[in-house]
Amino acid sequence: MYDELFATISALVMCHSPSGAEQEVDRWLIARAQALGLTWNQDEAGNLIFVIPGRDRTAKPIAITAHKDEIGAIVKGVESDGRVQLRKLGGAFPWVYGEGAIDLLGDRQTITGVLSFGSRHVSHESPQRNLQDNQPLTWERAWVETGRIPAELAAAGIRPGSRAVVSKHRKQPLRLGPNQIASYTLDNVNSG
Repeated sequence: MYDELFATISALVMCHSPSGAEQEVDRWLIARAQALGLTWNQDEAGNLIFVIPGRDRTAKPIAITAHKDEIGAIVKGVESDGRVQLRKLGGAFPWVYGEGAIDLLGDRQTITGVLSFGSRHVSHESPQRNLQDNQPLTWERAWVETGRIPAELAAAGIRPGSRAVVSKHRKQPLRLGPNQIASYTLDNVNSG
């Protein structure tokens, strides 16, 4: 039972789904519903509704709800050196993500970059020193290094308004003990 659940969650959490750009998770959920022979529809707000028949047709229906989006960031701008400036989308904070791979979801291509905060090897006179001791890390002090020039980012469809999320290789679930699953996008805890 846990092996099947782990496999399902592993596939599901690898789908990017930042608020307002949930197409990848929608495709996965719809394909899964179709494979299971479920009736489904999608409303004007993008919500997916699946009908799972119960065993007792005389019992009252039960509704189970869950969110399909993940917290992400939004592209604010692209600098002349290819660095991408992000801003929060929902409750996204750069210190939660940490320095590491970020996927920029372009209209035509996903580009992976590295969320960067600047060197930590600084003297007491460096402006970066304030991030270590005195000031919170905000999106205005962070950027994504892409290794691309602005024309390449534009060709991929990365522009102000594009979404950014933690890179897929950082989302891979892992098991904690025999029956607990941990993953970046799992935000609910249930023991038992």
